[in-house]
Amino acid sequence: MLSPAFSISPQQLWRLIGTADAPQLIDVRRRDIYESTPGLLPASIWREPTELPRWIGTLDPACPVVVACKAGKELSQFITAELRAAGYHASMLEDGSFAWSDAGLPMVDRAALARFAPKRPSIWVTRRRPKIDRIACPWLIRRFIDPQAKIMFVDPAYVEAAAAEAGGIPFDIQGVELSHDGERCSFDTMLKLFGLESEPSLARLALIVRGADTARPDLALEAAGLHAISLGLSQLAGDDDHGLLERGFMVYDALFAWLRFAAEERHNWPARA
Repeated sequence: MLSPAFSISPQQLWRLIGTADAPQLIDVRRRDIYESTPGLLPASIWREPTELPRWIGTLDPACPVVVACKAGKELSQFITAELRAAGYHASMLEDGSFAWSDAGLPMVDRAALARFAPKRPSIWVTRRRPKIDRIACPWLIRRFIDPQAKIMFVDPAYVEAAAAEAGGIPFDIQGVELSHDGERCSFDTMLKLFGLESEPSLARLALIVRGADTARPDLALEAAGLHAISLGLSQLAGDDDHGLLERGFMVYDALFAWLRFAAEERHNWPARA
């Protein structure tokens, strides 16, 4: 693999976030700045910049790394240089988190992240045999909250007890915070709690998920298709929930890419020259 460019723009990074090709995103802002900031870059993890020798070995050498500090100056320059010298495919975020924020790109609510995923990898527990919402929520968690998150599937009666035993977060069952709210799905609830509901493509994806998961195909034209594909994948997977998760992530990756980059594209026959 050729080493990537030394720097990456916020727009270039945003095209990668929410995909299977997203880099490891390391927030190296100084602790006081990090702890006073309400929003974090999606899927990022904070590391103390002065302790690079301690955490450098936790990075995956096969996956590119993007380093982000406050303004893209000496701190991220130095750490990016150190990582590249150690053989990592590292880049720095141009002009840091300030530029990301100025570009109006989505941020994850830091208080919600601290409450639901204070440790990495975070643990999330839900009901076995997922179909739609319980595939969409893990996709959101892995793509925007914690790429290393562990998803556990158990019998419905044991979700809360298993979560307590594992130190995890129960979701998509009655009586817990991360669940349906009226006609809105658990996916909607997570978007709201983590401050992501204003991102247009995620908001539209939520409408598709809601329509498919609650028998409301009138909410979005794509809902009926998602419903059919999800139930078909479930039949193919049988009792292999994690195999279904892997297949389902490809569906949500594709839907999200379509919503961001190709929703206005049209196909006709006969093809036009």
